[in-house]
Amino acid sequence: MKRVTSAILPIISIDRRAAEPLHRQIYDAYRSAIVHRRLCPRARVPSTRMLAGELGVSRMPVLNAYAQLLAEGYFESRVGAGTLVCSSLPDQLAGPEAASTASTQRLSGARPVSIRSLRLNRDRRAPWHGFGAFGVGQVAFDHFPIQIWSSLVTRHCRGMGAESAHYGDRMGSVAFRETIADYLRTARGVSCEAAQIIIVSGSQQALEISALVLLNPGSPVWVEEPGYSFMREVLTLTGCRIVPVPVDDEGLDVAAGTKLFRKARAAFVTPSHQYPLGVTMSASRRLQLLRWAQNAGSWIIEDDYDSEFRFGCQPIASLQGLDSHARVIYIGTFSKVLFPSLRMGYMVLPPDLIDRFYSVRRAMDLGPPNFYQDVVTDFIREGHFARHIRRMRTLYGDRRSALVESIRQEFGTAVQIAGSEAGLHLTVLFPELKSDVDLAIKAARHKLWLWPLSPAYVGKASHQGFILGFGNSSAEEMPRTIRKIRSVLGSK
Repeated sequence: MKRVTSAILPIISIDRRAAEPLHRQIYDAYRSAIVHRRLCPRARVPSTRMLAGELGVSRMPVLNAYAQLLAEGYFESRVGAGTLVCSSLPDQLAGPEAASTASTQRLSGARPVSIRSLRLNRDRRAPWHGFGAFGVGQVAFDHFPIQIWSSLVTRHCRGMGAESAHYGDRMGSVAFRETIADYLRTARGVSCEAAQIIIVSGSQQALEISALVLLNPGSPVWVEEPGYSFMREVLTLTGCRIVPVPVDDEGLDVAAGTKLFRKARAAFVTPSHQYPLGVTMSASRRLQLLRWAQNAGSWIIEDDYDSEFRFGCQPIASLQGLDSHARVIYIGTFSKVLFPSLRMGYMVLPPDLIDRFYSVRRAMDLGPPNFYQDVVTDFIREGHFARHIRRMRTLYGDRRSALVESIRQEFGTAVQIAGSEAGLHLTVLFPELKSDVDLAIKAARHKLWLWPLSPAYVGKASHQGFILGFGNSSAEEMPRTIRKIRSVLGSK
């Protein structure tokens, strides 16, 4: 049986005392809604009988209004589908009303907004943020155990009761937090209990909450140079003073950071797999960083980025597990190990900060949604998560090897590969390249999503190159796509 979508009743104001007849009032209301795009092309409109009943009028004025709208091309009638807003809107949309709307949009830039928001990058989407070959942050979803996941979702849908439809625990469900605590203690060497964990909608929200709890406007903060641009945007939005600290082969240079600003309020780091250079912070640097935080009375925010995927050795234990003075806030996410649209992450907090983080978390959105917490809990407890991680580690390892080999074959020693031992991306440095941004824009026209390295720097970029994600590209297609990159770069 064909399913017909129910039409949404528009807002139509009827004034029986007005000199304008009822059919004209209905006509004008519909025409205005279409012109100003409150009703979109192909939107179904209610039947004349239904609209007449809602407005409390006879069908005759509604029929007359519909007839006029059909005659002028605002409506169209299809057999079996009823009456719809015309899929190709008439020329009248270019008239005075549309011009007035465009004028309002042009003036919107002059409206008062916060100074902090003006400091953010206004580009809605960089041209290299596409879905496909080498897009950063993309996973091999075609290898995700979707049947198992779907069965768990179905199970929880069928078992939903009234309680599950209401607000849950503001920190996250107890069962979910206990499951995460067990996983982190075993797999990541994190020292934690369920009571220290708070569930968030991904690492970005975790960074924002951390900044709101720990930092004041003007607070100096260490960030990795080069580093994660979205982290910098969070700090910019909270009015912090960003102190870029260089990253070398051992990770964040703590000695350089101390010289730049010894008493910084916090350090935001990705020690397990630094973004974008992919280095792992050495044991000596980790201890130096912890010692600095203790002596300076500062905080360390550890974003355990891509930590589950290491190739050639076991995953590196967390920085938080070495912390004996409760100076580290640990952040993790399911975006790469499951899929990004799940929007689910977690934070491990020092015990004395739990109440502060709870208050800010509650003020933001009253707590995380319940449903998928229960699904992921079962996904982990029933062993599906561990099996999925093992399979994906092998798959991504093969893709990484194919990518490295293809780069070496096409570019030889003309490039340097950084960060290929872990995670879902590697960085290719081009010593002779003048503008990685220009070439990334050019490559995007060929459906190659090469993220330029230089925007990851706060100051002048010391390297030019590209960040290549390999999570969403098969090993078989690596040689062809790398040849395509060489062709695009060679035609500059």
